[in-house]
Amino acid sequence: MRKLLVTSLLTGLALTAAAAPARADVGLGVFLGEPTGLDLKLGLGNRSALDIVLGYTSFRDGRTGYGHLTYLVTPLIAQGSSVTVPLRLGIGAAIYGPSSDVGLAVRAPFELGLRMRSAPLEIYGEIAIAVELIGPRSDLDTDLQGGLGLRIFF
Repeated sequence: MRKLLVTSLLTGLALTAAAAPARADVGLGVFLGEPTGLDLKLGLGNRSALDIVLGYTSFRDGRTGYGHLTYLVTPLIAQGSSVTVPLRLGIGAAIYGPSSDVGLAVRAPFELGLRMRSAPLEIYGEIAIAVELIGPRSDLDTDLQGGLGLRIFF
């Protein structure tokens, strides 16, 4: 299952890199909360991006492996003198759990960022609803995810 996850992520990254415009943003950072992990944001266009997080589900539940791929759109950007405040909505998928009991969920995040104008830095918060499609339970399970993140753009 790990090989399938790694192959899927690499294929997605390769397809995204081929389709990305020359001026796309690439942000690398950390997300703390539920989940906790390394964050990679790949700008696809002026107001769209892919967000990839690889890490752990949470520290309170015994830290099982976690990864998600989310397509983000930015319908609104507030402009300030020293920051921009993008509001992002998204849809994506998450895979998590130990290799013996892997779960799959659809997730829909709401993200609010503070992007500095004078530095390639963004601080953001995210709340996401995740609906488990495959997992240990036989019925649909809904989870609320969220946390704070920091990205440095290249």
